Amino acid sequence: MTEPSVGRRERKKAATRQAIADAALRLFLERGYDQVGIRDIADAADVSTTTLFKHFSGKEALVFDQEQEVDAALIAAIRERPAGEGVLDALRRHVLAAWLPIAEHPQRAEFVALVEATPALRTHYERMWTRHTATLGAAIAAESGLPADDLSCVTLARFVLDIPALTSTRPDRRAAVETIFEIIAKGWKNPI
Repeated sequence: MTEPSVGRRERKKAATRQAIADAALRLFLERGYDQVGIRDIADAADVSTTTLFKHFSGKEALVFDQEQEVDAALIAAIRERPAGEGVLDALRRHVLAAWLPIAEHPQRAEFVALVEATPALRTHYERMWTRHTATLGAAIAAESGLPADDLSCVTLARFVLDIPALTSTRPDRRAAVETIFEIIAKGWKNPI
């Protein structure tokens, strides 16, 4: 089955959205989040503030411009996994494919520092991560025939979503991700 091609209008909207997000991040990293206004971002992206707000709900959304795509990818990792592949293996594959390239991005450290230094961004990030946990937990529960708020599914979702934070400073991130999934799959083995 072939994917329908994306039309010119959709490509243009996506390019405008990306130009706005790129301009915002560049300005935030250069000047600091609180020193940049919406008008500054619109001017840097060569769009009107009306156009900016057609694509983003506010300043925090400009920093976390891929929030909806993350939710969609989490759901797809579960629902579109190959026949016979378990949920945990699908999540492992997704985390390795999605997280490792982000961890290697040259602006990652600057981005993390920006978020950590800005209370509004930290708050937005925490709310966003709570929503991702609920989304992933519900997707896991649906595949398991359990209620959307099943504690075991929400717990698994939370552990999986915490993997980037747990592995970000490890010298071999891939090995760290694999270790965490091994612990999730088999439980913690107390060496004492």
